[in-house]
Amino acid sequence: MLRHVAAGIDGSPEGLAAAHWAAREAVRRGTALRLVHAWDWQPRPAPTVPADMSQRSWAEDMLAQASDSVRAAHSGLRVITHSAADAPVGALLAAAEEADLLVLGSRGISGVAGFLTGSVSQRVVARSPRPVVLVRAGECTADEHFSAVDGISPEEIPETPYRDVVVGLDTDRPCDELIGFAFDAARRRAAPLRVVHAFSAPPAYAAVDRLGPVNGPALLAEHERAVIAALRPWCEKFPEVAVTETVAEGRAAGELIHASAGAALLVVGRRVRETGLGTHLGSVAHAVLHHAPCPVAVVPHV
Repeated sequence: MLRHVAAGIDGSPEGLAAAHWAAREAVRRGTALRLVHAWDWQPRPAPTVPADMSQRSWAEDMLAQASDSVRAAHSGLRVITHSAADAPVGALLAAAEEADLLVLGSRGISGVAGFLTGSVSQRVVARSPRPVVLVRAGECTADEHFSAVDGISPEEIPETPYRDVVVGLDTDRPCDELIGFAFDAARRRAAPLRVVHAFSAPPAYAAVDRLGPVNGPALLAEHERAVIAALRPWCEKFPEVAVTETVAEGRAAGELIHASAGAALLVVGRRVRETGLGTHLGSVAHAVLHHAPCPVAVVPHV
């Protein structure tokens, strides 16, 4: 199938924001855009469906409107639409399987920051075989860029620099999928990449069993060296990407949420694992999806 970025839409403002974010990403990648809507037939259609329209007709009309909106903003972009009479989670996971990445919308918790992820998006993010990006309603091109001079929008000056891409790094289990996605995202935007690593000091009773340094400055230096070592091959592979490292003692989720303020994109990992209760998100990914103020990419990895 033609390479593409997929966006799940449902007629909501957050769905339309996801469609436009996905369109910009498709342009950056030089791929097509596929807009996907899944509707599960119900004897009584949802209140959003007009009384004089069937669910299928409403879905097709909504997809056409979203497609027209995206094409108006990106005249050269190839846009494909797909309406699936299927359960939303299954349809979106199938769409993700065929795409480079999947983009979903999410309502902001407040006017300040954060996401309110519904059960569908949570299950899709937790099970998707491809990276999934969550985008808030109201997210637009200007939010990805630094402010232009004299109030001119980034649409008028495309070379207005992008804001940073931020990625969370676990030096105990660094993974190629996560780091590669973050470097590639920064390269496509010609944006700086900010790597955030948080660590916890070992308990005092464990110090006697540990060969490395246990005091503050020495332990910090040890973690800084581990971050540099993990990033070295990627900096060599992407020499055009300017990288900064933030290493701090603390909770990873809190450090990432703080670093994501003013960022274009936050990238976190999701370890592919099954439990007795099924596939689920880790605590860090769960926290940033609810509280990060910028779009969040969740990258599955082994």
